[in-house]
Amino acid sequence: MRVLVIEDEKQLLKIIGERLKEEGYATDLVRDGIEGLHFAESLDYDCIILDIMLPSMDGFSVLRKLRARKINTPILILTAKDTIKDKVSGLDLGADDYITKPFSFEELIARVRAMLRRKSSEKETVLFISDLTLDLITREVSRGNHLIELTSKEFA
Repeated sequence: MRVLVIEDEKQLLKIIGERLKEEGYATDLVRDGIEGLHFAESLDYDCIILDIMLPSMDGFSVLRKLRARKINTPILILTAKDTIKDKVSGLDLGADDYITKPFSFEELIARVRAMLRRKSSEKETVLFISDLTLDLITREVSRGNHLIELTSKEFA
C-alpha cells in the first residue's frame, strides 16, 4: 500500500512517514501543494494525507483540482484548521475524512486503514479495462466519458 503525505511541517512529516513505514506502508513525503498535486497526478496512491495550510498551493485547492481531474484516491485531511466551516468545506470538496491537529497517531493509522478498507471494497464493484468502465452495482458501462446503453441481456 502506497501513501502520499503532503505536509509542510518538516518534523511532523518525518514522524508521520516513519510511523506509516512501521505499519508497512510505502510513503512519499512532500512539503508543498504544487509538488503534492504533481505527485498525486503522476503516481497511483492508495490514499493521500493532506494538510490544508501549505506553501505554493493550499490543501483545499489541491483537493479541488484532484477531484476535478477525476482522481478519486481516498484523501484524509490532517490540519490545524478545526472550525466546523473548514471541516464541512473539506468534506464537501471531496475529502474522505478530516482529522485535526493535535492528533493521536493511533487514530490516524486507524483512519487510514478504514479508508483503505472502503477503497478495496469499492474496487470489487467497478471493473476497468483501458478506458472501458463497468460498474457492477449501477450496471452502467462507459468508454471514456461516454455512457454506453446496454440491455440487461447485453450487460449479463
